[in-house]
Amino acid sequence: MSVLSKIFSHEALQSYLPKIQLVIQDTLRVWSSNPEPINVYYEAQKLTFRMAIRVLLGFRISDEELSHLFEVFQQFVENVFSLPVDLPFSGYRKGIRAREALQKGLERAIREKLQNTQGKDYSDALDLLIESGKEHGKELTMQELKDGTLELIFAAYATTASASTSLIMQLLKHPQVLEKLREELRSRGMLHNGCLCEGSLQLDTLNSLHYLDCVIKEVLRLFTPISGGYRTVLQTFELDGFQIPKGWSVMYSIRDTHDTAPVFKDVDVFDPDRFGQGRTEDKDGRFHYLPFGGGVRTCLGKHLAKLFLKALAIELASTSRFELATRTFSRVTLVPVVHPVDGLKVKFFGLDSNQNEILTETEAMLDATV
Repeated sequence: MSVLSKIFSHEALQSYLPKIQLVIQDTLRVWSSNPEPINVYYEAQKLTFRMAIRVLLGFRISDEELSHLFEVFQQFVENVFSLPVDLPFSGYRKGIRAREALQKGLERAIREKLQNTQGKDYSDALDLLIESGKEHGKELTMQELKDGTLELIFAAYATTASASTSLIMQLLKHPQVLEKLREELRSRGMLHNGCLCEGSLQLDTLNSLHYLDCVIKEVLRLFTPISGGYRTVLQTFELDGFQIPKGWSVMYSIRDTHDTAPVFKDVDVFDPDRFGQGRTEDKDGRFHYLPFGGGVRTCLGKHLAKLFLKALAIELASTSRFELATRTFSRVTLVPVVHPVDGLKVKFFGLDSNQNEILTETEAMLDATV
């Protein structure tokens, strides 16, 4: 637990942020250079995987090897819950082979990382994992390092990709929310002439952007990536006239809680202002809002996830133009995590000088009306 608290501490997040921003900026440039619409959910999976590899783990592997690892990881994830029937061409066999290939790729990356320690300007999660083992008088084995690496990739991958896709979908559906985000960035001196000011993205600044925080909270309320969690009953208790014995396993539903919590008004409406200072919908009860679970078992990576989503929202608001590439929005499926059934087809556009001039004129007009 102590090493995980270090990995997701305020100091660690501060060191991750510039690297996360670079990964997001590079990804958005690639999206904008694609002449065809992109599948946002698939590309968001690639983005969060790249963030885990480059930032959390500090691997300096080539883009080609990174793409190969992603494809192998995808195949592993797709077959991880297959029936344990070890037959040729079965999902189980594909999953086993993918895991073996993934373990080999991760071992190569770990060995290369251990041999090349120069030029690092921050301690990544894998560094902290290794240091923690040494502090406790234990040199972690290669298998332990591979297992820890894989767990960190899982933690940063599927749910964050789901939330990133939901964020983009809601900004497309609600352009007034996107414009209000831009207004907040302009008011804080972070957005000028249609560009994000260099060096303006700091952790403390990020945490002070109240409307941005409201947007991320509302995305996670309405589109919580996972449905719920399991707990073991530590003491017999009664709920709505039913006795729940000690030792039982119970499941709580995050989505049903958000749908039925009496504090939320118009639960199906995307309304970031419900979390604003003038309203108290997130404060009128301890367990009405729990996108990351609750209690002592709350998700330890929640601050990293929110940091990533906020950085992505800022880059989308300041450096991107994008539009839906289909006639209508597709329905959302909840399995295995929340995502549009077609992945959300979106066309991204690069910002050339003419587009920057248009954004600058728009800013000037908005500033004049404030």
